[in-house]
Amino acid sequence: MPAPPRPPDALWSMEGSLRRRGFTAVAGADEAGRGACAGPLVAAACILPAGRRGRVPGLADSKLLTAAARERVYAEVVARAVAWSVVVVDVPELDERGMHVTNIEALRRAVGTLDVVPDYVLTDGFPVGGLAQPTLAVWKGDRVSACVAAASVLAKVTRDRMMVDLHRRFPQYEFDVHKGYITDLHAAALDRFGPCAEHRHRFVNVARARDAHVARGGRPRMDDDGAVHQSPTPVESLR
Repeated sequence: MPAPPRPPDALWSMEGSLRRRGFTAVAGADEAGRGACAGPLVAAACILPAGRRGRVPGLADSKLLTAAARERVYAEVVARAVAWSVVVVDVPELDERGMHVTNIEALRRAVGTLDVVPDYVLTDGFPVGGLAQPTLAVWKGDRVSACVAAASVLAKVTRDRMMVDLHRRFPQYEFDVHKGYITDLHAAALDRFGPCAEHRHRFVNVARARDAHVARGGRPRMDDDGAVHQSPTPVESLR
């Protein structure tokens, strides 16, 4: 049986509880693109105001919203937030350092670049060490905390816009459709063309497609500056 829908106010209850304990500025942090095998990782942090202004219309986990709804909520979050920030990590850094390490660092950087220093930080799923504030990792935080949901929308919309731009550079992969996640469409393009400069070579499907492409006589991946990309190790699996 599916879980019953949460009551309308439930998304804001965690921040309300923290404010009653004296934590006025509660930040949420989340990322988009961790599971993709192409394109950047984007992390965001957000502090919503208390009261009615913080009740962003339509706010929810970005994955539960349509693209049009996400754009509307994004505009509302930007207009209403006490502070917000977005951090973009490009593919070379992801390949060099690995996904988990880079993901945590990106969330830390997003919180650290907020214009307002938060009193408390809620993160989606993963604990983020090294913060000066008390922090709590919340399982499915983007579905139970408004500030985390707001961060998820900021990260997702920013990254989706970037993937649409990448589609213009690499139209053969149709990044505007799947946003760099592995789908049948994306897998077929990888098999046909091999990976491009925006694919993450730590992912096993990308490494496999690269090696198969080279074995068929294709050229190895070239970065925008013309340098041949060397695949890092170890190879990471999709997750």
